[in-house]
Amino acid sequence: MAKLTVGIIGAGRIGRLHAEHLSRNAQVEIRMISDVFVSDELSAWAEGLGISRVTSDYKEIMQDQDIQAVFICSSTNTHVPFITEAAQAGKHIFCEKPISLDYRQTMEALQAVEQAGVLLQTGFNRRFDHNFKRVRELVQGGKIGQPHLIKITSRDPAPPSHDYVKVSGGLFMDMAIHDFDMARYVSGSEVVEVYAQGAVLVDPVIGELGDIDTAVISLKFANGALGVIDNSRKAVYGYDQRVEVFGSEGSVCTNNDFPNTAEISTQNGIYRDNPKFFFLERYHESYIDETAQFIASILNGEKVPVDGHDALQAEKIAFAAKTSLLEGRPVKLTEVQ
Repeated sequence: MAKLTVGIIGAGRIGRLHAEHLSRNAQVEIRMISDVFVSDELSAWAEGLGISRVTSDYKEIMQDQDIQAVFICSSTNTHVPFITEAAQAGKHIFCEKPISLDYRQTMEALQAVEQAGVLLQTGFNRRFDHNFKRVRELVQGGKIGQPHLIKITSRDPAPPSHDYVKVSGGLFMDMAIHDFDMARYVSGSEVVEVYAQGAVLVDPVIGELGDIDTAVISLKFANGALGVIDNSRKAVYGYDQRVEVFGSEGSVCTNNDFPNTAEISTQNGIYRDNPKFFFLERYHESYIDETAQFIASILNGEKVPVDGHDALQAEKIAFAAKTSLLEGRPVKLTEVQ
């Protein structure tokens, strides 16, 4: 069985998640993991996964000629230089979203990837969700005819910390960027115009930090369809993730995932449990599938399922949305050059 040797940069929540999934993949050997904060706890955790080396210097991963692929799970401001270094070292790359907070820097990273001839997959894990994949399959198969309306609801159960908000790039780049990618994915068409409205209705400190916590974003697609995305940083009942595509011959929609399908009916009403609480629970299987497909793409010499172009387009839509919010007008994607 062919095996791929990988290194992981960043041992925070998402880096550890990927490491744990990769450690169960028989086609993967995790050679090394790096993080700026190396502790006894991190070393013990890594040892438990069979990772032989933990380092505070990511360059050791870049310089290790036996490492064939790098997972970049560090802070967003490091993504572009790390992608560039990994590409120049001839390593395939998996990078968490967004590649950068400035799409022009992302373009520079993608140029380095193209010049090196390596693969780059970006972490839009929702594409691998069983519900959303089925929506896309049905739309692409013509089951609902020509798409007319795309509706996406994406609401977190609780707002992020204020320290995170400061460095997140804002709601459009941090949160809604998944929805911008999902809009392209399920519609099968590019976004050509964006109009965004936002408010601070959840946490006033988020507004003081220059961001919003509630948004409605209208989209126009190249195929003529219209779209709307609604975002909130706080849904008190749990993680709210829904999609609907309405077309000339019908519609397809997918609702939230629940821990179970049990319902209790009494004289006071009909009840069921709240949706799965947050993204690690809701998208557990999709995280496994995205890394497995990245590994398979390398070993089989195939294209990755979601690449740098997809990341760039989502970032451009996010930039257009921010511009629209600030200027109070629709923004065409042709303006984002």
